[in-house]
Amino acid sequence: MRLLPSSLFALLAGAALAAAHADTVIDNANGYTLNGKNQLLRFASMAFDDKGRIIAVGSAAQVRAKAARAARHVDLHGQTVLPGLIDAHGHVFGLGEQLSQLDLALSASLADALKAAADYAAANPSLAWLRGRGWNQEIWKLGRFPTAAELDAVVADRPIWLERVDGHAAWANTRAMQLAGITRDTPDPAGGKIVRDAAGNATGVFVDAAQGLVARILPKQTEAAARALLDRALANIAAVGLTSVHDAGIGVGQDRLYRDYADHGKLSARVYAMIGDVGPDFDQLAQHGPLTTYANDHYALRAVKLYADGALGSRGAALLAPYSDEPSSHGLLFRTDADIVALMDKAMRRGYQVNVHAIGDAGNRQILDGFDKLVRQTGSAAQRHRIEHAQVVALEDIPRFKSIGIVPSMQPTHATSDMNMAEQRVGPQRIQGAYAWRTFLKQGSRIACGSDFPVESPNPFFGIHAAVTRQDVAGQPAAGWYPGQAMTLKEALRCFTLDAAYAAHQENSIGSLEKGKWADFIVIDRDLFTMPAKDIHAVGVLQTWVGGRQVFEKK
Repeated sequence: MRLLPSSLFALLAGAALAAAHADTVIDNANGYTLNGKNQLLRFASMAFDDKGRIIAVGSAAQVRAKAARAARHVDLHGQTVLPGLIDAHGHVFGLGEQLSQLDLALSASLADALKAAADYAAANPSLAWLRGRGWNQEIWKLGRFPTAAELDAVVADRPIWLERVDGHAAWANTRAMQLAGITRDTPDPAGGKIVRDAAGNATGVFVDAAQGLVARILPKQTEAAARALLDRALANIAAVGLTSVHDAGIGVGQDRLYRDYADHGKLSARVYAMIGDVGPDFDQLAQHGPLTTYANDHYALRAVKLYADGALGSRGAALLAPYSDEPSSHGLLFRTDADIVALMDKAMRRGYQVNVHAIGDAGNRQILDGFDKLVRQTGSAAQRHRIEHAQVVALEDIPRFKSIGIVPSMQPTHATSDMNMAEQRVGPQRIQGAYAWRTFLKQGSRIACGSDFPVESPNPFFGIHAAVTRQDVAGQPAAGWYPGQAMTLKEALRCFTLDAAYAAHQENSIGSLEKGKWADFIVIDRDLFTMPAKDIHAVGVLQTWVGGRQVFEKK
């Protein structure tokens, strides 16, 4: 065998490496990114390698010096580039369901909802069960929940089950209640409420844990149906510019699908998943401990999702004092202090981040007390535990998030969706600690922003708009709702990028466009930092890239 001179060997090896190193260069971009020092940087060009890792970001000359000569070039002709946006709290399969079922989110009245239900039933004669989501009796100005009798007037022959917009209540017709065996004597389950009339009869709405009385008899979902839901959700997520989502509560079946999609290159958004509760699914999924990364950071399973209470709109959120508009009710704590602490402790000791849904001030206090007790005992401060929503918090409890080290995971559009009823629910004093983003930011908390889709739209520009303006998309109220709690645009971008990444232990790999990180970015149709804030909700996404691979292009 003839040996090559070392210099020639090195030259040939370098040529082979260059051939395999098919860089991509993004040219003529109007680029913005934050960095780890919270500085907003501008760039015109960016290069990433064939694995999807960023090589260089900066001026055209700076990037040209770092990229391979044979690089592929993509000319953006001055279009605006942002880091891929991250939704820190959503429900991916729930979004798929919403896109597949009756959507009542736009129903402006009870009559609208009933007509939509009738039309849906007529258009789907083969469905054994009719299902949907999105109704909101507060928008309808009913002053009460809808009833089974009202649904019976349009759909009586088949069971129909319609979840409230927040997922914390559901509306059934009489046929569904009959199939579930609901009678006057059916007791309220722990952590739930059957809405009843003066005679004690179920009227058709089931709040929080009571939903399980009917949900348990819903037809089981097939794997084919689950795949179809995931496909629809991922397509929608890419189209609105999300490159990563935190899925707030999954089980064994969803985990299996996520891994399969990741294995086959079908996971077009990064998924940071939370195991729903610490029951049998947790015991199975946690056998080998937290999954910190899988398939080039496309999937992670290192968190657990628990619940403290319900939602404000259905008066299921647990309050320290009675509801201002219903003095007989404090809402619902789902578990005793001892029980929720035991669940949190179990997850912490197995190495998992613990993320707990808490909306009312009593729910938030219960969970803060639990964290205060457990974080030191378990030595788990580095797990970056979270409270999901942190929606109505007693003012004296807000500093505890910082002192204990708890990440507030908050959803800006909840404020603008709830402003029509929130102060009615809690009154003028407690509202000072509600949706209090500025108060959290001022003390140094890092807010992880999301939407809670499908409760709200997954469109992150709706969230950025709400965070900056404290207005709905119609521009109301004109001065913003409690505008002193608004974020700056830079803060809003950060909470949907770097701080959302931080809440998933991923700030070193995603959340900004910097050398060594994944090339997760979006191209949008206007300049976010020069446009009027009132129009942010109208930003359109032109392209979405994940790990250097384009997963969406607007046609």
